[in-house]
Amino acid sequence: MSQQEMGDTKQVEPAIVGFLCNWCSYAGADLAGTSRLSYPTNLRVIRVMCSGRVDPGLMLEPFLRGADGVMVLGCHPADCHYLTGNYQAEQRVSCVRAVLEHLEIDSGRLYLDWVSASEGARFAELVMEFAHQVKRLGPIGDRESREGLSRPEFMRRVQVAQRVTEGEKFRWLVGRRKALLEEENVYKEQLSSRRFRDLMSFVVAEECLRAAIELLTEEDPVSCKEMAETLGVPAGKVLEHTAYLKKSGFLELHDVAGSSPRYVSRLSKGER
Repeated sequence: MSQQEMGDTKQVEPAIVGFLCNWCSYAGADLAGTSRLSYPTNLRVIRVMCSGRVDPGLMLEPFLRGADGVMVLGCHPADCHYLTGNYQAEQRVSCVRAVLEHLEIDSGRLYLDWVSASEGARFAELVMEFAHQVKRLGPIGDRESREGLSRPEFMRRVQVAQRVTEGEKFRWLVGRRKALLEEENVYKEQLSSRRFRDLMSFVVAEECLRAAIELLTEEDPVSCKEMAETLGVPAGKVLEHTAYLKKSGFLELHDVAGSSPRYVSRLSKGER
């Protein structure tokens, strides 16, 4: 789907991308069509074998291509053809929403629900409701939208979110969420939901800042002071993460402007 196609659709109604599992929700969509049920035509369907196969980074990709909302529809709990696929989808969507909320992007733009192969009417109803919800949020990158962000700023934040969700720490937390909440550690301790949310919030905040620094240094050489002003965070915090990224080999010193060192990414955009 091209950006132009997305943009043309959004002129009238919000552009929505739906990831539908092959066995249930896609079959439900097919039933809605053969039953001639009415639902918004601005939904672009991507058929996947299981909702659990929708990677967190993939959930965010449609926003970078101009979508205003993203749906992930799978089998009902206990009906997944791959046993735990829909449970995995639920964990991923929940954690991706946490990243969006931290970046002040309305998490209501990402939707998860269940549709069986026999629920054509339910499919049509869910699409209708989500389309109305996204329409209330407004187009992405519009000052009049819920976020009030310019298009370049909205896209920058989605790029940050995508890097975070593709990162090792985020993936480890998402993958271990069930075990951390339901299993005891060697000290017979079990992590509470509140403590997991606190841990997720901390990791998301740290990883978002690092990803934002990476993006800025890929564009032009930039100092810690300039990054702090652009990102609206204390210069000391930026310096801490810049030192980490430099030590890890992601950044290198470019030059010194006045008394301020300027850094640049060691990875060009084409190499990422």
